[in-house]
Amino acid sequence: MWLSDFRIVLADRVIPNGALRIEDGLIAEISETPIGAADVRGNGLILMAGLIDMHGDMIEREIEPRPGVRMPMELGLRDLDRGLATAGVTTAYAAVSFSPGSTYGHMRSYDFTSAMIRALRAHRDILLIDHRVHARFEVTFPAALSVVKELIAEGAVDLVSLCDHTPGQGQYRDLDLQAANMAKSKGISLEQAAEALQRRITERQESAGDLTATLRAIAQYCAMHGVAVASHDDDTVAKVALMQNLGANISEFPVTLEAAQEARARGMVNAMGAPNALRGQSYSGNLSAREAHAAGLLDLLAADYHPSAMLPAILVLAQTDPLGLPGAARLSTLNPARALGLEDRGEIRVGLRADLLIADDAGVGHVRATHSKGVPVYSDGTVSMNGRVTSMSFE
Repeated sequence: MWLSDFRIVLADRVIPNGALRIEDGLIAEISETPIGAADVRGNGLILMAGLIDMHGDMIEREIEPRPGVRMPMELGLRDLDRGLATAGVTTAYAAVSFSPGSTYGHMRSYDFTSAMIRALRAHRDILLIDHRVHARFEVTFPAALSVVKELIAEGAVDLVSLCDHTPGQGQYRDLDLQAANMAKSKGISLEQAAEALQRRITERQESAGDLTATLRAIAQYCAMHGVAVASHDDDTVAKVALMQNLGANISEFPVTLEAAQEARARGMVNAMGAPNALRGQSYSGNLSAREAHAAGLLDLLAADYHPSAMLPAILVLAQTDPLGLPGAARLSTLNPARALGLEDRGEIRVGLRADLLIADDAGVGHVRATHSKGVPVYSDGTVSMNGRVTSMSFE
């Protein structure tokens, strides 16, 4: 199948008006010029590698759209899958959590999270895009090591992140703000919220030695089985050093510029959220993804909690990226592929998977069609298989 008359985004440049041939699910040929007989004509639309989302928090919301309103697992997975394809995502790491003490603890218990992981793996072959599992372990979760071993032995986990949401550090450095939020969400007084937070801090301090040993054991087990490890919400140079020494190669959502700088100096890659980059600020007042990008410290751009923000964020960052659109696109294509060991995808190159998205850059940008391993899995009707393009305008 030939796709012609596209702006083809390669890893380092854009072919202004070229063509691409798909055969057996792979990119078989790339032409610097359009061809006469094509199955799909882009009329100047963008053709780029499908997006790789290494951290998406959407699966819980699809299964339980309102608190206590549980949908069938299969329905939630189907809706997640379709939403990701619509956003141009062709490889997605569902970020599921083992954190029973959190606000969403009823959905982050061992039993429920394990069930989500196994359901996702069981349905992989009938879903539209390539789904993988990003298991997030709260460091205070007592069974973390045994659960990691169990799931990795089953081949059910592709990425592990080590999280510490203890109050007073990381994402929750502002204790007054966290106490106010807790009081509001739980319907308790500020004094009660502050006391609860202090208890968690004390418990964390008393168990610091045991937790570090558990983290080291988890990281070593992941390394033995080729599973990438990420640290989460790094806020200090010391924390980055600890996590890198334990074996983490990704600093996920660094909270401060200093932490991002230290991660880069230690050979780690920095991952941040597309909503942050698109809005220009973190919703929790932490490091701006645009600031990290301007400093040359942003390596990976993830959906976080809103996959439709990925393409618009790439287009925003392309305006200031030294390489323009190819440089910004790498944040959600080639860079995550390399960081996660996905050698068969991540760029438009002969021999790689034909994971592709077709888009325009009008307004915030719009995904027009998505191909997963050469198969069309989403189209808004703009681009048809008879080679015609229906013009649409969003102003």
